[in-house]
Amino acid sequence: MDFNIIRIARVVMNVTDLDKAKAFYVDALGFVETERDEEHLYLRGLEEHVHHSLVLKKAAGPGVQAMSYKVMEESHLDNLYKLFESKGMKPKWLEQGSQRAVGRTFRVQDPSGLPLEFFAKMEGVDRLLQRFDLYRGARVQRIDHVNCMVQDVEAAQNFYINELGFRCSEYTATEDDRVWAAWLHRKPTVHDHAFMNGKGPRLHHVGFTLSEPMSVIHCCDVLASLGYADGIERGPGRHGLSNAFFLYLKDPDGNRIEMYTGDYLTSDPDFMPIRWDLNDPRRATFWGHAAPDSWFNEATAVLDVHTGKEVAQGEPTLQQRKPDFVT
Repeated sequence: MDFNIIRIARVVMNVTDLDKAKAFYVDALGFVETERDEEHLYLRGLEEHVHHSLVLKKAAGPGVQAMSYKVMEESHLDNLYKLFESKGMKPKWLEQGSQRAVGRTFRVQDPSGLPLEFFAKMEGVDRLLQRFDLYRGARVQRIDHVNCMVQDVEAAQNFYINELGFRCSEYTATEDDRVWAAWLHRKPTVHDHAFMNGKGPRLHHVGFTLSEPMSVIHCCDVLASLGYADGIERGPGRHGLSNAFFLYLKDPDGNRIEMYTGDYLTSDPDFMPIRWDLNDPRRATFWGHAAPDSWFNEATAVLDVHTGKEVAQGEPTLQQRKPDFVT
């Protein structure tokens, strides 16, 4: 391949009230506010050396504008653009200067209908990793992954692996060996982009890495003390798949965020994907407790990169939506 996608780098999504968003993300969760204007809130983690990894844009309702990947070089943008163009997918260059802190950028709707974005350069900022005096809330370190609900997980997985160079770390399969969910990566951890069977396309959650499990516990205490306990949807717990310690939250607009720590290295070329049975209760939560129905049914709509309108959603190819842990 004549391009190198490095990692998931940022997400651009809508919120209805920037002040409420700041109270939740900055004051409660501990994101760093890099910058703000009348329509945008630019956030990053303590470890991150670039301007932002999360853009919250003021809008009338929720919606995901872009899930953005950083590539190695400027020329790789052109090569990726040509790839999408050759497949009739109508990639779109964004006007220079139309986005704060980001260089040359294009967006495209992937075959599942998800809004992808690619760039090579973003303005740098001071890394705050050792500014322990600024740590608060969940002590968010960096963006880690996105997880999306799509109609056809197998088709999505094949495109990302065969055309974009992703690798699979773990996957969930049905009894007849159909892929129900897949965890794909470019950076050498469990995933940058996960796909799960469900009504889609929709963004299920954005995951952010924390330094250690006690940060998750402290996050819960802070959320409860500030009146956000109702926003704790699932966890704390440990995933069987990925081994990570997790907590799922809903922001004031219903966007789902995962606090995530403790996964593992996937860089070896002979690393083989790990298969999980869909109905293995240890897969989703290693300790065995089931996720709530909302975790399987609710997600955020994605927007068309050309029109800005919500992308139409369809029912999944595989009909089982929630694992059956009854034995």
